[in-house]
Amino acid sequence: MTRHTAHLPRKRFGQNFLQDATVIGRIADAIQPASDDHLVEIGPGQGALTEALITSGCRLDVVELDRDLVTGLLAAFSIYPGFKLHSADALKFDFAALAADRKPLRVVGNLPYNISTPLIFRLLEFAPLIQDMHFMLQLEVVQRLAAEPGGKAWGRLGIMAQYLCEVEHLFDVPPEAFYPPPKVQSAIVRLVPRQRSPWPDCDPAQLKRVVQAAFAQRRKTLRNNLKGLMDDAGLTQLGLDPGCRAETLALVDFIRIANAL
Repeated sequence: MTRHTAHLPRKRFGQNFLQDATVIGRIADAIQPASDDHLVEIGPGQGALTEALITSGCRLDVVELDRDLVTGLLAAFSIYPGFKLHSADALKFDFAALAADRKPLRVVGNLPYNISTPLIFRLLEFAPLIQDMHFMLQLEVVQRLAAEPGGKAWGRLGIMAQYLCEVEHLFDVPPEAFYPPPKVQSAIVRLVPRQRSPWPDCDPAQLKRVVQAAFAQRRKTLRNNLKGLMDDAGLTQLGLDPGCRAETLALVDFIRIANAL
């Protein structure tokens, strides 16, 4: 197979390479990598952000699925003692194996839009091992992560993310910062896993079940969506209106339902 020096972004990997130096600088400033950090970069692509991270002297593991990018990344960054490349699919990757040194992981990535939600849910499984996460995502996904009750963006993703993490929408990134420019706006989000849950009695599996059921059909009421889990009397006892929709409930309301079950 002939290798081209210029890599053509691949649609099946959802590749849009970040190339705006100002944006790269802003992301690096938000992360503030330090020499004693253990960073993990998902989908380094052509290494635009990788360079800004590794020059801090940190330990950096990168996870790249596209084998055609591996040679270029190794050629550029193998000179750094802290650099290690894993040619793997981040959706199947065992992040716990990287945390063997007991140093919390700082996860960074310009995530392909087609896998961003399942990948965030996967990473949240490793939340106790993670210090923080900084992601470039589709603006709409960031709005859902950082959403508040009452709006269309409020739903399963935001509730489960905010149950496990402090979520902060940092700044937006225009399409022209990438090659090729995506058809959507992007944004940077910071997720900081909660070291001590404010809701220690809540069973995460039960909460997930309640939230999934409550939002199964957004236009339906709690009475309809939670049928089989909780009746009108149970909801009323918690001070909730069985006739309202799930999107009007706050995170603590879902936690109260989960605890009552």
